[in-house]
Amino acid sequence: MRSDSTRSWSGRSSCLKTGEASTAGFSLVELMITLAVLAVLITLAVPSFTSLINSNRLAAQSNELVAGLQEARIEALRANRRVTLCRSSNGVDCEAGATWPGWVTIADSNGNGTIEASDTRLRSSKIKVPLQVTSTAHSLTFRADGMVRDANGVLVTNTFSVCIPTTQPAQNKRAITLAGGSRVAVTTPEGNGVCP
Repeated sequence: MRSDSTRSWSGRSSCLKTGEASTAGFSLVELMITLAVLAVLITLAVPSFTSLINSNRLAAQSNELVAGLQEARIEALRANRRVTLCRSSNGVDCEAGATWPGWVTIADSNGNGTIEASDTRLRSSKIKVPLQVTSTAHSLTFRADGMVRDANGVLVTNTFSVCIPTTQPAQNKRAITLAGGSRVAVTTPEGNGVCP
């Protein structure tokens, strides 16, 4: 049996003959054209990704606020006591103000209608920058019947505005409306890139 030292497993010669050029790899021109096409594609795709990321941020923050409102209402019904969702910068105390840096949900342990240190903190949440949440009310208190009423017993209607200061996407706002004391709806109002 004869052994051929110039043969490889594929049957091709493993040595290059004199004058033969290697065809493996890319030429410099091919590599530069590939990089130019890639740069154009990235330039076109980045604004779309930015818009998608911002839309997802708006949706996530809106959903978190809706979940907070629903949780407060369900806890008020379940435990037959008042539960307050209020503006809070530290996640512990309720504070007045139109712009919400975050919120806290507090169960009124003794049912006296005022927030005290002995009351149970159920949940707190921080607003993720650059999102902004504003509301005309600094707190909403769900009563044992699951409704939010004012001091005169009238059902409360309140709107939260969730906004991101950008034109990508063009609809940079979400409105979360609490109507009739308990119904929550999310809408997308016209945006102009500016937050209130």
